[in-house]
Amino acid sequence: MAGAIASRMSFSSLKRKQPKTFTVRIMTMDAEMEFSCEVKWKGKDLFDLVCRTLGLRETWFFGLQYTIKDTVAWLKMDKKVLDHDVPTEEPVTFHFLAKFYPENAEEELVQEITQHLFFLQVKKQILDEKIYCPPEASVLLASYAVQAKYGDYDPTVHQRGFLAQEELLPKRVINLYQMTPEMWEERITAWYAEHRGRARDEAEMEYLKIAQDLEMYGVNYFAIRNKKGTELLLGVDALGLHIYDPENRLTPKISFPWNEIRNISYSDKEFTIKPLDKKIDVFKFNSSKLRVNKLILQLCIGNHDLFMRRRKADSLEVQQMKAQAREEKARKQMERQRLAREKQMREEAERTRDELERRLLQLKEEATMANEALMRSEETADLLAEKAQITEEEAKLLAQKAAEAEQEMQRIKATAIRTEEEKRLMEQKVVEAEMLALKMAEESERRAKEADQLKQDLQEARESERRAKQKLLEITSKSSYMPMNSGMTVLPADLPSFNLISESLSFDFKDTDMKRLSMEIEKEKVEYMEKSKHLQEQLNELKTEIEALKLKERETALDILHNENADRGNSKHNTIKKVPSPGQKTYLHLRLQSRLFQGTLCVVMGSPSVILTCA
Repeated sequence: MAGAIASRMSFSSLKRKQPKTFTVRIMTMDAEMEFSCEVKWKGKDLFDLVCRTLGLRETWFFGLQYTIKDTVAWLKMDKKVLDHDVPTEEPVTFHFLAKFYPENAEEELVQEITQHLFFLQVKKQILDEKIYCPPEASVLLASYAVQAKYGDYDPTVHQRGFLAQEELLPKRVINLYQMTPEMWEERITAWYAEHRGRARDEAEMEYLKIAQDLEMYGVNYFAIRNKKGTELLLGVDALGLHIYDPENRLTPKISFPWNEIRNISYSDKEFTIKPLDKKIDVFKFNSSKLRVNKLILQLCIGNHDLFMRRRKADSLEVQQMKAQAREEKARKQMERQRLAREKQMREEAERTRDELERRLLQLKEEATMANEALMRSEETADLLAEKAQITEEEAKLLAQKAAEAEQEMQRIKATAIRTEEEKRLMEQKVVEAEMLALKMAEESERRAKEADQLKQDLQEARESERRAKQKLLEITSKSSYMPMNSGMTVLPADLPSFNLISESLSFDFKDTDMKRLSMEIEKEKVEYMEKSKHLQEQLNELKTEIEALKLKERETALDILHNENADRGNSKHNTIKKVPSPGQKTYLHLRLQSRLFQGTLCVVMGSPSVILTCA
């Protein structure tokens, strides 16, 4: 029983000792975290937890921001978290942001995480147009942002369109020019390619170095009114307080550097700035809310403290941080150099490998070509050997043919001698044939003369016959008309004899002489045809024999034409028959016509042949 009571007492004591907690959500520029916080935690407890989680040591630039009634507020370090005017719903949300900005980012921002958080916050403010940035500076800053995200430019990887989904320029700049996204990307990429070799922290630092020169960088603006009720803007930054015209946030009308301000205070909504120089009037203005004056005072105190700290020697913690940062930077630099050397060596090795592979492929191709050339050479050698064998056989054949040619030459020489003899005989035969043709022409002429003579004799005989018949008719007519009573007249003894003789003469001339003449002419015709045929055969035989001795290259145009006509079977006479020409005389052509007893005697003479025809 006692044990049960003791156990219940111990359980209840544990229950009482277990602290009450609530959930907090912390939003950074690139992350989101949730913590379980005790109810009694102050703002510093939560802030330190977040900084430890992030590994951040430069805590004086940052704070936890929240929004209440459309007004921005910062978590106070010495006040409990739940005592702030924060929403009661869990998780309670805070934004971990830079509250104060450095005058020179390169000198003051030591840690890489600090640089990165500032880079993300300033970049968002520029894109949201809370910080004015000229178009050309926007493009340059965008190129550093791309370098920080993507590393060195590689044309094979970063091809056209790789920035299509990135928000890199303020909408005001994009709308200000009639340029397509591709044109903007082309200009950003052109500068991006020039940043080769910069690490992410270096690119982000270059971004901050350019951004810190912008007029609205690190300035917190608040709407105020002066004593006259004129609406103005109060700007609080790392250098001091500035009074702006509401229409011009770039150029302040009045500035109060921190080293020239003696005191800052507020009473309710009235805010008072007392310059260090007492001769200068105190500047007073009114804000819209008391909460705004509290916020202005917080920012003034924090910026003033940092302003004074920068002008003093660094604390031991800052010196250690800077030393560690230098060592880390040197280590990273050496690491980057080592990586660059390794990268260079790797690239050289890859280039060497590529070169060796290319050379290997080239050698393989050369080896393949050499093998093919070798095979072709072997085939060529085989072909040459075969050709040499063929050439040798041809040489033997040529030698044999040379011997045969020599023998043929000897035979031709012997034949040439005989040919000379035959040529001489042929020439002699040609002469004899020409003489025979001449004799036949003379004989033909003689026969023609005889024919003329016979024709003349025939005409004389016909004339004598005609006269005899006429005389006989005259005698007959005279005797028939004699008177019968005159008595018989005794005819001369030679008159009947004359009649018989005349009839006999006429008969003999018609039958005997003409038959004899016809027979003689026919006989001569047959003899002449036989002689002409024989002569033609002799001429053809002669032509065949001398054809082998003809030199073709010495033929004239007329020789060629003659041979063509002979091959076609054309001769002078049938050519003349084919193409008649009235009144034309051809060579020694002579045509005689005579009609004798229903017959025609035709004599055709030509050289070297004589043709006698009868129709």
